[in-house]
Amino acid sequence: MGIKSLFIKPSTEAFFKEADKVAGYSLFDRIHGYVYSRWTFLYIALGTGRHPLAKKLAPVIGFFSSGKKKKGQGETRGMADEYHGKTIPLETATQLVLVNESVNIPDLEHVIPYKQARALILQHPDHIVALNCPCRSARENPCLPLDVCLVIGEPFASFVSEHHPDKTRWITSSQAVDILKAEDERGHVHHAFFKEAMLGRFYAICNCCSCCCGAINAHRHGTPMLASSGFVSQVDVDLCISCGNCETYCQFEAISFDGIAVVDEAKCMGCGVCVSKCIEGAISLRREESKGMPLELSLLMKQAVV
Repeated sequence: MGIKSLFIKPSTEAFFKEADKVAGYSLFDRIHGYVYSRWTFLYIALGTGRHPLAKKLAPVIGFFSSGKKKKGQGETRGMADEYHGKTIPLETATQLVLVNESVNIPDLEHVIPYKQARALILQHPDHIVALNCPCRSARENPCLPLDVCLVIGEPFASFVSEHHPDKTRWITSSQAVDILKAEDERGHVHHAFFKEAMLGRFYAICNCCSCCCGAINAHRHGTPMLASSGFVSQVDVDLCISCGNCETYCQFEAISFDGIAVVDEAKCMGCGVCVSKCIEGAISLRREESKGMPLELSLLMKQAVV
């Protein structure tokens, strides 16, 4: 065992080796990625203002999340360019945890509408860790259960497991599907998360509620951290009985009532929660080109092969 191995965990070494392969991955990105992954719970609690030290450490938080300039670039990039979730319906989320082969789709510009962090690269996609949700963990009375964040593939799954052994558990793909279905039943939204500091690519599926989720709250208050699924909800006026279920469960406050359910398409993220909660089958998802392209894994994999 070398001296280096005594101080650096294997998963950390694997993370930085993978970072060496990423073009343009700066020293700042390496530090940011390590800090974010190593101290996820503190990072999120500080970033959402839920930690007692949030105000005192505001300059440090701002350094990582408010914006920075990269060499050769004239514009500042901030949190909204680097940390994003793509809203996905249950079917898409299920595909992501059931994929049984490596995936290498390096540029998803037409699907993930951000300047950075839009690669879908899955190494050992069957390596899945259920992580206690950092957003829920930061709350006094969080939604339960806590272990609903799914970290998928390497080097991320091993890194999170090795550094947070008391807050993680290894699960199978079928167990991941069970978590997704249970969260869908609770009316929570599935997001495929991408982050520049996390090697510029997809690394996790979070199951989000508006009462706890930092990303949903930031999005609703004007920080565009989330991208639409590419769909919007539509209501069949002949079937709607104005039961109110859809409005109750909508995490984006996109549904109101005027005799029948009315969808505010500007707010609708196309998550599909209202579809599963409509007891009359009056709501469905409609493809909406202005909302961007869906993250359809099977189609993207076929295109990558061609």
